[in-house]
Amino acid sequence: MIKHTGLALFTLMVCTEAAWADPLAIVGAKVFDATGSEPYMATVVIDDGVITSIDKKGRVPKKTKTIDAKGLSLLPGFFDLHIHYTPRGEPGTSPQISQAYIEAGVTSVYDFAQAPEAFAPRREWLTEIPGPHVNFAARMSTTNGHGADWSDTNTTKWVNTPYAATEAVKELLPYKPDVIKVFTDGWRYGSGVDNTSMDEPTLTALVAEAHANNLKVLTHTVTVDRAAIAGRAGVDVLAHSMLDADVDQETIDILKASGTAYAGTLAVYEADKPGMPSFGENTPAMESRRARFATGLRNVKALHDNGILIALGTDAGMPLTPHGKSTLHEMELMVKAGLTPTEALMAGTSNSAAALGIIGDRGTIEVGKAADIVLIKGEPWSDISELYNTAYTFVGGELMFGKGAPEPVGETYMTASKITSPLIADFDGSNKERTTRDTLVVGDPDGGKERSWQVYEVIPETGKDGVLHLTASLSLREEARAGVVLPLNRGDVQPADASDYKGLKFDIRGDGGNYVLVATTTAGTWTKALVPGEKWSTVEVPFDTLDPPAEDEVWSGDDMLDVRFLIKRPGGHDVWMEVDDVSFY
Repeated sequence: MIKHTGLALFTLMVCTEAAWADPLAIVGAKVFDATGSEPYMATVVIDDGVITSIDKKGRVPKKTKTIDAKGLSLLPGFFDLHIHYTPRGEPGTSPQISQAYIEAGVTSVYDFAQAPEAFAPRREWLTEIPGPHVNFAARMSTTNGHGADWSDTNTTKWVNTPYAATEAVKELLPYKPDVIKVFTDGWRYGSGVDNTSMDEPTLTALVAEAHANNLKVLTHTVTVDRAAIAGRAGVDVLAHSMLDADVDQETIDILKASGTAYAGTLAVYEADKPGMPSFGENTPAMESRRARFATGLRNVKALHDNGILIALGTDAGMPLTPHGKSTLHEMELMVKAGLTPTEALMAGTSNSAAALGIIGDRGTIEVGKAADIVLIKGEPWSDISELYNTAYTFVGGELMFGKGAPEPVGETYMTASKITSPLIADFDGSNKERTTRDTLVVGDPDGGKERSWQVYEVIPETGKDGVLHLTASLSLREEARAGVVLPLNRGDVQPADASDYKGLKFDIRGDGGNYVLVATTTAGTWTKALVPGEKWSTVEVPFDTLDPPAEDEVWSGDDMLDVRFLIKRPGGHDVWMEVDDVSFY
């Protein structure tokens, strides 16, 4: 299995002609500049990542490379303000997700899937991969809210009061998020069990603190009444459709007064999209889905007609919502909702840039703007379906897709770091939240509305400096889970090569029940059942005794992500464990 992406790729990319070290003139294209002007013929010159001239007379500066763009249209690169780089998506690995976007002419995306600990390593990795600008959203919700029902508080902040919201935003600032994503609405699209929702004072305080730190706020808002709350709170973008009812004039007026934009994610809600199982076509659930989608279409049109800025988001990475293609399809669905192709293209370019406050840098084709641009065969402002005919994509002036661009990346994971010291964590340092490898210890409880509640902390222990202690009240379910995760590299982004070692060694004690050791790799989870008693014991687990994630998987050790200690057993009980001196041997 290929699973490594290294600096060699990046070096190749910038040293080939694809880097366009000299100025480049795009000659003979019809320009849709997304400023509201009618398309026009021009020669557009880019240099050092910036658009330096637009000449409607077609003149080409001397000593300038050229692209013959006759028959092509030049547009700003597209935005997608709501996507998820997740293994559940299509595709499901980061280099291939990035490739899907640049093949579609998408040059800026906003990823809502990552824990803050993953921001820095993912930023570093993604600079080595041809792809769009990837911006990261720090996630916030309520206790038992949507987005918090499966994560711990290091992945999604749980806040329920104005004070907690303000302090949580401050806690996120060291990670340098690009935006804040808030799950304000617990309504689950009319199906399943509703989650908790964020109250208006909490959201208002959250937005105020984010804005004080120059961070835009996007919200998961799917009902009309909560859209009004978001507007009054000063939210910048509603990142989902209102599906429960047709939007009323009072709510429209609130959103307009607050300058709140709307990214309806129609692509994720489309009722009859390809891949939907045929057996459910005529069920009440499908009819309800179709009715909600129709409401979503009407609301996009109503908001647009009343002067609300329509931006573009898709929720790509969710089931049947593929990366790249869904961004283009979102503009088709806007046209289906009643917008003109020109208005849909504006939503996917300048409107989205304006909604995020970066229109001064990108989003239109104007002198001085970043050369995030796409060349398309045809004229999509006349026929929106021609969006799919991407010929070239440039990101920051670098050719990412088209003739002369770097070859698509075949690897699926970042180059593994070599394990040079066997110690993973001894919990004896001054920073009690982090392992010896300087990674954040995170929780791994079960998810859902009925979930286990756990507390883990480093405490002193007789004969030891510090140990990791976990206490949990297991949820009332047939099999509940509590646990902790020790990442081998920050944010579980970069694998670690532990192939020189035979296994894992650690000290452990517990309540005498069932425990599970997990070694997570890029191929899945490898497990070993444990039954530690109340007295400390030193345990050695050879890698070749771990149960594999699938019968045909063979342990290599060169793609480890983390080590986990879990309590998995029937719920309804209080449980505990302590772990110390975790290492390879």
